[in-house]
Amino acid sequence: MAFPATSEMEHAARTDVALDFETLVRLYRPKVFRFALASLRDVDAAETVTQDCFLRAYQASGRFRAECSIQTWLMQIAVNLVRDQYRNRRFQFWRRASLTAVTPADAAGRSIPDDARSPEAQALLRERVAAIWEAAGKLPERQRTVFLLRFVEDMDLLEIACATGMKEGTVKTHLFRALRAVRARLGGTA
Repeated sequence: MAFPATSEMEHAARTDVALDFETLVRLYRPKVFRFALASLRDVDAAETVTQDCFLRAYQASGRFRAECSIQTWLMQIAVNLVRDQYRNRRFQFWRRASLTAVTPADAAGRSIPDDARSPEAQALLRERVAAIWEAAGKLPERQRTVFLLRFVEDMDLLEIACATGMKEGTVKTHLFRALRAVRARLGGTA
């Protein structure tokens, strides 16, 4: 009789974990997806990375040591998955992403709220955001990752360091170089 009681307790514990994990997904999925989309510029690939991120988090939830926040832990998983995507893309002979890619203009249109700006000002702003997206897309992998985590996900330097496994000084260096490169590509007006 003790076995069914233990089984019922384990089932209840698993149900609580599942409910807590659903909350975790609801809270952090938009951030993980936004980072993956900004990094990969491919909606399908970003969805895959997001799903894989939460699958891996669920599988490893028992090993989460709380040395950093849950958001940072999830972003660390996402950074590694995006890095894996880039490595896999290097060996492809064709790019499926060109069929489903998010263009800088599409991304710019999604991120700019429609407020009281004139159509000309909105067009100039979209062009500027598109130029920043394009410049960020040409950055080396580590600089691009740090740039996106800082400016898309608004993470601070310590969170980025934890998510990427870099030291804080290294994060600062990559961010400085990324900003310098983006500004240079934009003609120093960023």
